[in-house]
Amino acid sequence: MAWPIAEIARMSGLTARTLRHYDEIGLLRPAWTGANGRRHYEERQLLRLQQILVLRELGVGLTEIGRILAEQVDELEALRGHHRRLLDERDRLDALARTVSRTITELERSRKDGSAMTTINRPENLFEGIRPPQHRQTLREFPGLAGAIGRRTAVMSEAELEAAHRDRTAKMIRLAELMVAGLPADADQVREHVEAHYRELTALHPVSVEEYRAIGRACVDNEQWHAAYEAIAPGLAAYQRDAIEAHASHLG
Repeated sequence: MAWPIAEIARMSGLTARTLRHYDEIGLLRPAWTGANGRRHYEERQLLRLQQILVLRELGVGLTEIGRILAEQVDELEALRGHHRRLLDERDRLDALARTVSRTITELERSRKDGSAMTTINRPENLFEGIRPPQHRQTLREFPGLAGAIGRRTAVMSEAELEAAHRDRTAKMIRLAELMVAGLPADADQVREHVEAHYRELTALHPVSVEEYRAIGRACVDNEQWHAAYEAIAPGLAAYQRDAIEAHASHLG
């Protein structure tokens, strides 16, 4: 059975123009093209399109999606991997919803009786379920790095993902401490902190100096990244950007 491009667009929510673009870049070829030039898709193409859309939802860029699909050997095993990542994302969103609900409850109580929020005793609880978006929207501009991070997290358990999240949060808090202490963004202690961050990224995937500068700018320019840093401390996003720029200038 085959479906014309208009029907695939209706089912998937994509536009026919997008499907034609996928064909042009070799990401999703139609099963066959009629004499009138109309593209038709069969079951195998629908399964491939499902994978493309799932990977897009997971924040992977089109170039990296093409590479992933070209390298995968077992389609069923690939789908199992996508399924695990989706379940992990569902669990993360559940944790985020619990965090927000708990904060609302504590704020209401605090405003009512003037007592301190109990989460202040363990401030990391404020960020449960909130992952700094290192492999999400902004890294679509850096598909190689996004894909490397995506492949790494795809094989991590929920406990490992949570531990990694807490480690990232702790590092953001440490940077905020340096900022609050009044250290300039190019201070030695700050550069050591940023250098460790750069080494972590390059261990996953080669990152050029200009790409690292762009990542630094994204801390301020990207709404999601900016919100993640500002949730830790006001001004932290710009401080991170400036610290990355200072370190990049020494890299060449």
